[in-house]
Amino acid sequence: MRLQKTIRDQVRLEGRGLFSGQQATATFRPAPEDTGIVFVRTDLPERVQIKAIAPNLADSLRRTCLKKGQVYVETVEHCLAAIGGLQIDNLFVEIDSPEMPGPDASAAEYLRVLKQSGVVEQQAVRKELILKEPVVVCNEEASIYALPPESSQTGLTISFDLDYAGHTGIGRQTYGCTITPETFEMHLAPARTFLLEAEAKQFQSRGIGRHLGPRDLLVIDSDGPIRNSYRFPNECVRHKIVDLVGDLVLIGRPLSARIVAHRSGHGLNQQLVRKLYDLALRQDRIAKEGTDAILDIRRIQKILPHRYPFLLVDKIIEIDGDTRIKGVKNVTFNEIFFQGHFPGTPIMPGVLILEALAQVSGLLFAQRLEHTGKLALLLSMDGVKFRKPVVPGDQLILCAETVRLRRRTAHCRCTAWVQDALAAEAEIKFMLIDELDAKQAVEAEKTLE
Repeated sequence: MRLQKTIRDQVRLEGRGLFSGQQATATFRPAPEDTGIVFVRTDLPERVQIKAIAPNLADSLRRTCLKKGQVYVETVEHCLAAIGGLQIDNLFVEIDSPEMPGPDASAAEYLRVLKQSGVVEQQAVRKELILKEPVVVCNEEASIYALPPESSQTGLTISFDLDYAGHTGIGRQTYGCTITPETFEMHLAPARTFLLEAEAKQFQSRGIGRHLGPRDLLVIDSDGPIRNSYRFPNECVRHKIVDLVGDLVLIGRPLSARIVAHRSGHGLNQQLVRKLYDLALRQDRIAKEGTDAILDIRRIQKILPHRYPFLLVDKIIEIDGDTRIKGVKNVTFNEIFFQGHFPGTPIMPGVLILEALAQVSGLLFAQRLEHTGKLALLLSMDGVKFRKPVVPGDQLILCAETVRLRRRTAHCRCTAWVQDALAAEAEIKFMLIDELDAKQAVEAEKTLE
């Protein structure tokens, strides 16, 4: 068993953000056992802590961004890669800017500063995710396969195939290694961010990265780097592995697995991270309680008044306070509505998918004490879209995220998924009442207009 690690002393790193060009100072402080990696925005009226875990990921073009409410920390991947490469488990990263410094456009400076502080062991044992089943994410051009480690293997091994066959300046590059502090420092950390010349011009025309020149990162044309040179013959693929190592830190624990990636970037990396994060939570719940449900059907029935045939949530597998929730509806051929919708071509009615999302939202609101026992009465739905038919045998993943929650009203952003495919989405508004009262409903609707 390996022990958790943090750093010995406080250290700092200064620089300008790669995308914004804004000057920033990152201060690294030791953290107690079981803290994890926590970013702290110190430039706001009140300090905001954002834990480096998958649920806090925000959509951001060609970089990794974390958010809490309306507060962001952008371009965290090189910092996280150095943390992951050094196998640090607990750390406070204080930052006085919305974007992390990007000196050298690589993870090397972050690695140097953290090593300068010293990495020390703590008393608690590391909680690892040892992969026991394949996890795959892919799109039309790229893929990542996360596979169980071989019987003799421990730790994380990554193999990456970067295929720019149509671009002579990069071509096809492959690289693979086991991620250890030594291999990361020697073979990965110096590898820099790269852009094609056309991409660099497009970014700068939009006001992004105007402070950067070809000597600050790799800008590549058909002949190779412009006014620069490669640190490794296959530097581009090595940097892709650096980004992947950083994104994998967002699982919230070390990963023991074999990863095979083809042409992936941050978007696909983060899809994998979300799946692995959910898998880690399920393994924890099964080990502790013998089930992966946070709320099973018996506990759900104590909160929701719905009963057969209108109770459309089987279990809750994830809750983050009163901000987000994830539930499951197992769709079987025995559902009563399939008798008439439609005979010979059974499809789950869209209105029932929305009802299932509304019920999951009601379970989310119940997490706040003042709303426990209250009924979430549907007021309105906006932006309703059905993307994919739901049929017998599907497992419907129901997600709701709070937009606004007040004493008497609530507003949720909801999505329903079948595997990785979006089946339905909607923004739903509710009134929270102790008993059904039409007059209350009308008054609440007026307050929302």
